[in-house]
Amino acid sequence: MNTQVNSSSSRWHLLADQVLSGYQITRNEALDILHSSDDDLLDLLAATYRVRQKHFGKQVQLYYLQNAKSGLCPEDCGYCSQARGSKADIPKYRMLNEEKLIDGAKAANDAKAGTYCIVASGRGPTDKEVEHVASVVEKIKSSYDLRICCCLGLLSEDQAKRLQQAGVNRINHNLNTSREYYEKICTTHTYEDRLQTLKIAKEAGMELCSGLIVGMGETSEDIVDATFELRELQTKSIPVNFLNSIDGTSLEAVDELDPRYCLKALCLFRMAHPATEIRIAGGREVNLRSMQAMGLYAANSMFVSDYLTTKGQSADADYEMIADLGFEVIISGHEMEATSETPELATQNESSQ
Repeated sequence: MNTQVNSSSSRWHLLADQVLSGYQITRNEALDILHSSDDDLLDLLAATYRVRQKHFGKQVQLYYLQNAKSGLCPEDCGYCSQARGSKADIPKYRMLNEEKLIDGAKAANDAKAGTYCIVASGRGPTDKEVEHVASVVEKIKSSYDLRICCCLGLLSEDQAKRLQQAGVNRINHNLNTSREYYEKICTTHTYEDRLQTLKIAKEAGMELCSGLIVGMGETSEDIVDATFELRELQTKSIPVNFLNSIDGTSLEAVDELDPRYCLKALCLFRMAHPATEIRIAGGREVNLRSMQAMGLYAANSMFVSDYLTTKGQSADADYEMIADLGFEVIISGHEMEATSETPELATQNESSQ
């Protein structure tokens, strides 16, 4: 019998035992997860699934993205197809009108998503745009049993309060990477700017949705830094994106991920945030490829259908994948048996991270 394999298996399950007892993993343990051998991957996933199962059972929550304002952005985020200087061939339009945003909510509802995400490009919204979104959210809430998450860029205190009053449940504002690495991917705003918006959103009474993008040239230490920063922020939901290198962006030539490392990153986030919603986000299909389903042994939520400017896996394929795992979709607090038969989805703009 291979004692080395047994030793590795015991190691990850011992760590899971500690996490299940309330232990918080250390930086060294976090790095060990990312640097673990591929031979350990199944044991690591099995141990991680025990933590996921305790807090979320076999439940999967679905999110639906609406690109409410595309392109036309003055920021220079290197990963983004909508950024200043990007030559990516994407739709460009100003804030969608009320009818189209409500159509997006219907599509989210039809897709059995519990959360509708309204995302707008730009440094931050104008007061007029915030009022428009707030007014639409109030109408959506009166018609659909959806949670609303808004990602509108940098917010002022008054803007955050107005969104909260309208019924916005969460603000998404990703850290994207570590404090140290941030200026390598964006120079038009700072890491501190992002932290400030998260602070403002939390003080206004909204939950925080914040995550990162893995695979932008950062080190494992950068990923761990972001992991622990998110712990300090007490985020309720962490989207883990994997860089989908888009032609025409500053990071178009970056392609350093493999599915096994992506799975290790998801295991790290589950072990570091045992009771937090972990979402497999942009780049799932491109980077996890045939191993997508295995990501749900660590994560407990995912986007259904498309992203912002890139296409995702079909909703039918998502439902089939969840059903094949023996998992179940949770909609607005109640369970629905996962099945590959999904309602017809309304046509949506193409999407990105």
